[in-house]
Amino acid sequence: MRRITARQITLFFSMLGVILMLGIGTAYGIFGSLPLGDFRGVTVVVLAVVFIYLYALVVYRLFLRFMPLVEGELAEGSREEFAAQVNILFYLILFNSLIRTHFLPVPLMRLVYQALGARMGENTYSAGTILDPPLTEFGANCIIGHDAVLFSHAIEGRRFALSRIRVGDGVTIGATAVIMSGVSIGDGAIVSAGSVVLKDTRIGPNEVWGGVPAKRLK
Repeated sequence: MRRITARQITLFFSMLGVILMLGIGTAYGIFGSLPLGDFRGVTVVVLAVVFIYLYALVVYRLFLRFMPLVEGELAEGSREEFAAQVNILFYLILFNSLIRTHFLPVPLMRLVYQALGARMGENTYSAGTILDPPLTEFGANCIIGHDAVLFSHAIEGRRFALSRIRVGDGVTIGATAVIMSGVSIGDGAIVSAGSVVLKDTRIGPNEVWGGVPAKRLK
């Protein structure tokens, strides 16, 4: 695994400082003077957390606009690696606790993933975890089962690569399944619960895959 550099950490915490100031300032400025009684402090803190995450989503998308994630092998010291490492910091410190919690209802998580950059067709929902939303796209009428995990990055020793996951229409991904980077899943396919789909696997339309590692069942 490559070391996250001081420059990457500095940039992230500079953006985090702006996010915290905006979130706390907005919550206190709007609600700090309201006569909320004994619950004033708790209310302002809860609203500050909500505003912090809203501003975090905005700042994150602005960051991606100027430093987008690029698919392929990431050379050490490159601009592409820099962007990917800062992206990791966003998830380790801000978004990981948001997307891996079961506190938010599934319909709301759809909006969160879309705000983070995932492409999700109509009537597609995830009860699992999408670790790289900007590099993940789904068609319509898909369901991702409870605690399934999809990640579009590959970290293998010093190797660091990004590859988009593409999922067609009407796909079912079972609970606790793992979908690795570069996987393509055709329309109507099913990935059985607990399966591990290895990197760059191509699953054809209407195929059923399962197992560890996943293989075509029918």
